[in-house]
Amino acid sequence: MSAGAAPTAFDIVALRTARAGKRFGSFCHYFETTDSTNTAAQQLGREGAPEGAVVVADAQTQGRGRLGRSWSSPPFRNLYLSILLRPSIALAQAPQIALVVGAATTEAIREWIPRATLKWPNDVLIDGRKVSGTLTELEAAGDAIAFVVAGIGVNLNIGDDEFPAELRDKAVGLSTLTGTEIDRVSFADALLGRLESLYDMFLTAGFSTLRPRWEALSGLRGRRLEIDDGRQRYTGQALGLGDDGTLRLRLDDGREQTIVAGDVTVVDGYATGR
Repeated sequence: MSAGAAPTAFDIVALRTARAGKRFGSFCHYFETTDSTNTAAQQLGREGAPEGAVVVADAQTQGRGRLGRSWSSPPFRNLYLSILLRPSIALAQAPQIALVVGAATTEAIREWIPRATLKWPNDVLIDGRKVSGTLTELEAAGDAIAFVVAGIGVNLNIGDDEFPAELRDKAVGLSTLTGTEIDRVSFADALLGRLESLYDMFLTAGFSTLRPRWEALSGLRGRRLEIDDGRQRYTGQALGLGDDGTLRLRLDDGREQTIVAGDVTVVDGYATGR
């Protein structure tokens, strides 16, 4: 948003028009302010809304990130979007959806900044600074999936000085790097298109088919990582992903460790262009 410009609400009618006839996004709900788009999408799921239903908000008062973190959500700047999914897959495969969402988000961001990099499992970085994060939350029905909500936050038009002080060297807005304001509807349309395509590939052929594509977006292979899984810290060299989406790590003592979930730090950082 340019300096001095009046806040402009997200044009939900334009997004519905852009997504008309498509499965993802033709059914959209808009809130000027909500506690969390994921919470709103979960309610839609319980009420029987169809797969591909989308919730967009201009501001969140309780935006959530991974590992119990909050997501800074200033109004009228960024994209705060959640989508309802009803995958016919086993419960054990559900965590792989987060990887699919991360890959789709990275591909959308690369339409504006080609050097965007995907950090396992689903954060998107540019020059080591976070531009996007996602949070997938599942609701089960017995031993089956009732629905999954994928929440996606993308820093689009937020300025460096609008981030909380502790995040200003760790996060960045896309417009800061492009030098121009990002049209939020155009970005949301691109994101939903990428997500629908990759999600359908995942349902048809499994994550193993998408794994090379994910690794190409990431550039983690061969990097030295520190990982905290909440119980233990691991240090070693990334070997890539397993076909199930787990992270394979060669520990310093030569053993291979499979990481199911955790907080990842790239020891030498992400070099520009990798």
